[in-house]
Amino acid sequence: MSTDSFYLKRPTGYDAELRSVFRPIFARIAEGNVGRERNRILPHEQVRWLNEAGFGTLRIPAEQGGFGASLEQTFQLLAELGQADANVAHIWRNHLAFVEDRLNAPVTEENNTWIKRFLAGEFVGGGWTEANNGTLANIATTITAQDDHWLVSGAKYYATGSLYADWLDVIGRGDDGELWTALVRSDDPGVKLVDDWRGFGQRATASGSAHYDNVRAERGNVFPAVERFAYQPHFYQIAMLAVLTGITKAVQRDGSAALKQRKRNYPQGLSEVPSDDAQLLQVIGEVSAEAFGAEAALALSARTLDRVVAGRLAGSEDRARQLLIDAEVAVTQAQLVIIGAALRSTTKVFDALGASATSEELGLDRHWRNARTLASHNPVVYKARILGDWFINGKDPVPDLASRGRGGQGN
Repeated sequence: MSTDSFYLKRPTGYDAELRSVFRPIFARIAEGNVGRERNRILPHEQVRWLNEAGFGTLRIPAEQGGFGASLEQTFQLLAELGQADANVAHIWRNHLAFVEDRLNAPVTEENNTWIKRFLAGEFVGGGWTEANNGTLANIATTITAQDDHWLVSGAKYYATGSLYADWLDVIGRGDDGELWTALVRSDDPGVKLVDDWRGFGQRATASGSAHYDNVRAERGNVFPAVERFAYQPHFYQIAMLAVLTGITKAVQRDGSAALKQRKRNYPQGLSEVPSDDAQLLQVIGEVSAEAFGAEAALALSARTLDRVVAGRLAGSEDRARQLLIDAEVAVTQAQLVIIGAALRSTTKVFDALGASATSEELGLDRHWRNARTLASHNPVVYKARILGDWFINGKDPVPDLASRGRGGQGN
């Protein structure tokens, strides 16, 4: 297939340019993070700042009006955003994934319209997980063909980012029994979004319920689910790992600041001044190593996705499956590394701090709560076994959406 038949191009983004654009915005977002977290203030303004700066167009080629960033650059920036505010970073997961899907799609008038929408700042939210414990195998949401459009009905949960969105990405079952995804307007009268997320972490992501009652979807906004971009599961997973990486960096930052502020030490301490105590310094050093490991795992796994894209651009159809397996293995390994680093660092940091560090005013507990919540989204408990089965028995580790839709489990 010619590279002119889809929108992906070789990355041309420069780190210095990307950082100069977005780091000042990240700094502004970080300033109010603790207060928003404590009072569950939804970050509409912060999402708007990023949208106006073009964060949603990171992956769109520069020649088409975007930044031309690689996947590695994109996820590194998402991690920096996660360091500033883990809620705001997670809100972008669905939007960035749908942009990636359209970049992989055939060049058509309908898809040209989507690129223009992204460049205009239109934002995509949504969720695929069925409400009421439904799975892809018994999905109840329907996407029904009409004369010149489709109608979407059903209920979803974990609808991350929906309250900030112009469009909602919904998966459902068509009349033919196959899985389809539809993009519908969030302001359609048949859409009802409810911020009823009750998790103890990620409380400002609007990850609650979404209800659809005969919501109209235009013909150019409905796609077979099995035709979504091949590395979509890896993209979704690594986006979450980027946020977790950001959390480990935030723990190092906040833990270091809190230790510097400590005035008293315990009688068992090695120094009267806590910031001179070798054992307390060791804790911060260990936390820094956890953050370093998370950053390294994120970068290495993201590069495998860039190699999948490079293979597609080169027309390497014969190597496509192996590149996808390489990405699956790397992202799975990164999941084990980064989740472990995030959970250890968010707990360990308190060993360097006094009881005052548990103050709600500091909000240090938010790091563990957010990390634990993100880490619970996908079944990390199975991942080491899957890796071992690949390395020892050669069992293909890449999940098959089509077969899962017929008889496997959902999210």
